[in-house]
Amino acid sequence: MTGTTTRTPPRSREALEATLLFSSRDQPGLVARLSGFFYERGINIVDATNFTDVHGERGPRFFMRLVVDLGPDFAEQPARDAMEQAFRTIVGAPLEGEWSIAYGDRVARIALMVTRDPTCLYDLALRQRQGELPCEIALVVSNHPLLEDAARAFQLPFFVLPVTPETKAAQEASVLALFREHRVELVVLARYMQVLSDSFLQDAPPVINIHHGFLPAFQGARPYHQAHSRGVKLIGATAHYATKDLDEGPIIEQDVTRISHAMGPDELVRIGRDVERVVLARAVGAHLRRRVIVEGRRTFIL
Repeated sequence: MTGTTTRTPPRSREALEATLLFSSRDQPGLVARLSGFFYERGINIVDATNFTDVHGERGPRFFMRLVVDLGPDFAEQPARDAMEQAFRTIVGAPLEGEWSIAYGDRVARIALMVTRDPTCLYDLALRQRQGELPCEIALVVSNHPLLEDAARAFQLPFFVLPVTPETKAAQEASVLALFREHRVELVVLARYMQVLSDSFLQDAPPVINIHHGFLPAFQGARPYHQAHSRGVKLIGATAHYATKDLDEGPIIEQDVTRISHAMGPDELVRIGRDVERVVLARAVGAHLRRRVIVEGRRTFIL
C-alpha cells in the first residue's frame, strides 16, 4: 500500500471527533478493515491518512490516522468503552495491531520545564492562548526563579525546584509528584537546561525536547559562538522525544535557516532562538493533534 490522504469538508463545531492511530504488519485489506469498522456503525470518517513503510526493521509496516465524527451517540463514556472493546476484538487483535484513540471533547494537560531562557515559554504560552495549540498548560516547572514573572503574566502556576548533583534524585521525584498532582499528559522541555535521568523519563509522561543543530556538531557551552568561529552557514533545530540517550530520541520536527559571514555570534543566537521556538511549537502541535506514531527510533507524522 502507498501513502494516501483524504479530507471531507469541515464539520460543524458541535461534531464530536475522535482520532485513531493504528499500526500493524502490512497486509491486504487494511484500509477496508479499518474504514469498514466505522461504516458498519454509522460513524463518518472526516480525515484519513495512511502510509506503508517498506524499509522497517520489523518488515513492511502499515500506519494509519483516522479522524471520525462520532456524533451524539458517543457523548457518554460507556458508549466509547463499548466501541473501543469492539474495535479491539474485531480489528485490533486479529490484525495484531498497535492502536490508540483520543476524543476531541477534552484537551491534553501539559507541563513546561524551563531554566533561564524565556523564548520558548513565551512562544508556547502565546500560541496556546491564541488557540494554536489544543492543550491546557497545567504548570511551569523550573530549577531557577528567573522566569516566574513570565509565567505569571500568562497566569500559569509556577514551581521552583532547584537542583544540584546531590539533590537530583529528590528534585526529580518532586517534579514527578507535581505531574501526578496536576494530571500532566505531556512534558515540554522549553529550554530546560538539565539532563533528565533514565528513571525520571521512565516514570514521566512523554517528554518533548528541543536542541540546536549544526554541521559539524558543537557540544557544551556557547554552541553558537563555536559555530561562528567555524564559519557555519546553516543554523538548525531538532525537536524530539526525550530518551535516556541524550538528544537521540525519535525526531518529530526539524528546520534550518541560512546565515552569512556578516553575522556576529549574538545575531546567530537570536536567529537560532527563532528556529528553535518554531520547531518546538510544530512538534508539540503534531503530538497534541495526534499526528505522531513512534516506531522504534523513528516517527511517522500523518
